[in-house]
Amino acid sequence: MRPQQNPMQLVSTDLLILLMKRTGDGRSISVRDLAEAADCHPSKIDHLRNGRRQTATQAEAEAIARRLGVDLMCLWEHTGRAVEAPVEPAHTAAVPA
Repeated sequence: MRPQQNPMQLVSTDLLILLMKRTGDGRSISVRDLAEAADCHPSKIDHLRNGRRQTATQAEAEAIARRLGVDLMCLWEHTGRAVEAPVEPAHTAAVPA
């Protein structure tokens, strides 16, 4: 079993969309390319963009922020003791690999 970790919560869908239009290197990035950089399914990025999902794993959040060229905490906030993780609808829950 994987060790349990608290997910990271997206600060703003609008900010994610804006940063995807103009990344740290000045170019745009597609949902598919960002998903590849984060090692997740493209539907997860799409769900983050349209607000159907608000969380990602720590590793995914770090990879997304790194690829977009921003600090982790500009786009994400930790969940756990200070910030409760939102409950994701069952139909958007990740399928184990």
